Amino acid sequence: MNDEYYMGLAMEEAQKAAERGEVPIGAVIVRNGEVVGTGYNLRETDKNPLAHAEIIAIQEASNVMKGWRLIDTTLYVTLEPCPMCAGAIVQARIPRVVYGAMDPKAGCAGSLMNLLQEDRFNHQVELVHGVREEECANLLRDFFRALRQKRKKG
Repeated sequence: MNDEYYMGLAMEEAQKAAERGEVPIGAVIVRNGEVVGTGYNLRETDKNPLAHAEIIAIQEASNVMKGWRLIDTTLYVTLEPCPMCAGAIVQARIPRVVYGAMDPKAGCAGSLMNLLQEDRFNHQVELVHGVREEECANLLRDFFRALRQKRKKG
């Protein structure tokens, strides 16, 4: 198993969000080759601004691992984490994050700023970006294109 494989699993989570009419963002947390947490965007469904894919995956992984420190894990997410998710990643002590598409409007893992490698925090994260980037970006592009077309028609 490699980063491309696990990003594929995150993309499957993103597709679940799209099927519910949610912005297609998916996340998977892996420890020692085992998926310990998954999540996809549920903000509209749950009417909850905290229901981001990463937050849901972190909650599930914490339950599976029976603790809040998610050491020895990698988080795979289809879109660069926002400020809230970047903060949660640091707080959960996730050592490695792999993301697909960059987010120039809200990304806090290199686009607008880099909270995950901020040396003033007590935890820094190894970052890998651009894994299956085009496919991840296309999930979002296709979703918003379809949404615009739907709004035009009706």
